[in-house]
Amino acid sequence: MPLTIAPPGAKILVLRPNSGVSGDMLVAGLSRLLDLSQADLDEFLSRLNLPNLRGRVHLTRPRRDSLVGHGLAMDLPPETDHRHLAQIREFFAAADLPERARELALAAFSLLAEAEGSVHGLDPEEVHFHEVGALDSLLDMGLAALMYDRLSPARFVCGPLPLCDGVIKSAHGLLSSPAPAVAYLLQGTMVKGLESQGETVTPTALALLKTFGAEFGPWPAMTLESQALVYGSRTLPGVPNGALFAWGSALAPGRMTENRPGQPESDPTRGFSLHSHASPPGPADPNGQTAPNDPGSPG
Repeated sequence: MPLTIAPPGAKILVLRPNSGVSGDMLVAGLSRLLDLSQADLDEFLSRLNLPNLRGRVHLTRPRRDSLVGHGLAMDLPPETDHRHLAQIREFFAAADLPERARELALAAFSLLAEAEGSVHGLDPEEVHFHEVGALDSLLDMGLAALMYDRLSPARFVCGPLPLCDGVIKSAHGLLSSPAPAVAYLLQGTMVKGLESQGETVTPTALALLKTFGAEFGPWPAMTLESQALVYGSRTLPGVPNGALFAWGSALAPGRMTENRPGQPESDPTRGFSLHSHASPPGPADPNGQTAPNDPGSPG
């Protein structure tokens, strides 16, 4: 599938999922590119009809080795209820969302229902969501859809999704990595091997990537305007952890920065221009921890 060519100046969202990606990592990355405050995040929760969760979902500054990044922590009440697709539609129908954000969230859950139904031999309407129907995943879906709609990039480019072997604990018991529903959703995406163990891509994140129309390929030609390094709740051994989110403007074809006389061939400014500093600091998290996602987010 050929990559989209964005017109000069059009906004581009880039994700490089070095050690994987989860729903909470998407929310954290998009929130940094939007420069959201904790008050903004609380307002988004109110729009999802969940004002009682204000102050229980936090932007954090986790650390991996010597590097500090961004993350999302959730302190949610325990839940035992599982939801069907009809109940999830009711949840988003009652939310105060822009219509496109509502459509994105529902489309992502419908894609999940299709995947779960395929691996369990059920009609999507009969799928009984477990981890991905829990409150944290509803939040990930709703917040990510709301933030993506607000950004509204002309193009979304994602690097190859890293995969490795391992065992995943789920409501259905022990599963091999990648989980069956994730393997179903991976069809049509670009993947690469990762020398580690465990879950690297969660079903929530993958459903959102495909719903947002992410293209899989190399960095596009762009002026880089802001970026954020985002960590999940787990640290994968033996590999660089985190995912890099970037935002910028498309360059015109043929307008790439050319090598000037005396400029070394290895100069990293060749090919794109770095336009600004690192993303602004978020709320401190002295423990460097984030809440688990569906059921855990890669580092």
